[in-house]
Amino acid sequence: MEDMVAEVTMEDISSVKKKLSFEIPWEDVKRELDSIYKTLGKNAKIKGFRQGKVPRNVLETHYKEQAEQEVISDIISKHYTNAVEERKLVPVEQPTIDQKGIKKGENFFFTTTFETQPVVDLKDYIGIELEKEEVEITEADIAERLEQIRQMYATLEDIEEDRALVNGDFAVIDFEGKLDGEARKELVSEDYVFQAGSQSFVPGFEEQIAGMKKGEKRDITVTFPENYSAKDIAGKEVEFSITLKNIREKVLPELNEDFVKNFERFETLEDLRESVRKSLEEEENGRIKTELQSAIVDKLLEKNEFEVPSSWVEEQLYNMMLSARQRMVRNGMPDEEAAKLSYSLREKFNDQAVKIAKASFMFHEIAKKESIKVDEQDVDNRMKALALRYGQDYDSIKRIYEENNAQERLRDELIEQKAADFVEERAVITLVKKDRKKEE
Repeated sequence: MEDMVAEVTMEDISSVKKKLSFEIPWEDVKRELDSIYKTLGKNAKIKGFRQGKVPRNVLETHYKEQAEQEVISDIISKHYTNAVEERKLVPVEQPTIDQKGIKKGENFFFTTTFETQPVVDLKDYIGIELEKEEVEITEADIAERLEQIRQMYATLEDIEEDRALVNGDFAVIDFEGKLDGEARKELVSEDYVFQAGSQSFVPGFEEQIAGMKKGEKRDITVTFPENYSAKDIAGKEVEFSITLKNIREKVLPELNEDFVKNFERFETLEDLRESVRKSLEEEENGRIKTELQSAIVDKLLEKNEFEVPSSWVEEQLYNMMLSARQRMVRNGMPDEEAAKLSYSLREKFNDQAVKIAKASFMFHEIAKKESIKVDEQDVDNRMKALALRYGQDYDSIKRIYEENNAQERLRDELIEQKAADFVEERAVITLVKKDRKKEE
């Protein structure tokens, strides 16, 4: 394609969204059409004409749409690429193209609208002031974790005394529910076990069976919530016939040397306590590291205001909604319901998605300015760490990344982490103790 002279104007729709408008002289368009028809004429096979001798008007009858589309595609590709390069723009998506086609004797007009990478000269990322929480594991923390471990090894035992059901007990019941006098199979169960006071049933169920004794039968009426998942039962009264077959209580093992025998790698109770301490320290260090990096991002954003492409935010939103959906499914929610619920969280996730997109861009820009690189050894080390964390071998982890074409994303994560560490190492950090109530 010979050089064409085009008139190009650029409109800043936003700091990252651009619109380029092009006007191509008819003479240039005609020259390209002539070239296309010349090539077509050499190869076209049309009945009644010798190959290479087909008149132009006959070619236009058969190939007009094909020829014009090819010229339009070539013109747009060439001029769009040149205009982007001349203006040093970095598009982050394919452009939206608007054109009305070729009209004989008239200039050809088209526009391209697209988002670009932000142009930001990051500043003030050296020496930022941060507060970092000191790791402090108390005896109360250790005792709480040991209690959680005891709960994991608790057993359920039948109560021997003749007493009523109280909160905390585990009840074994048979129940049958009837709607409008008809039994419903989804409301029938035998030997169902639940903890009294856990509110695992619809509101009103547990309250009405409180105080029952083993072997006792009772009829109750429960009104199901309006938003209950089974629409034919939602908001309606259901009559339940209940038999309390047994009452069990949770029995916790004594925290002594015998308890330690449950774990092959510990010989004494003190070994277990020390392992718990180290585990808590690792968790706290991880939490503090995460909070510190979030604070770094906040500080950088205070000093550097810029917009990110909506396509970047959309990508983050998709990943966040997908992750939420997968967690819900793992916790037992049907996939269809999880998909709807995760999508409903889209607006809630938006601010965080914007922050993640901005953070990623800033850390990549810092890496460029400071010549921070990621080599194959870094990638291998991360894969080995992942293999250790998930109890898999290195080759399996590597194969997973290769099969999912995820190596580049892993490199991006490593670059971002290295850049964040670079900022942290050069920050002015004040160690502080925070008095906070830890959530389980």
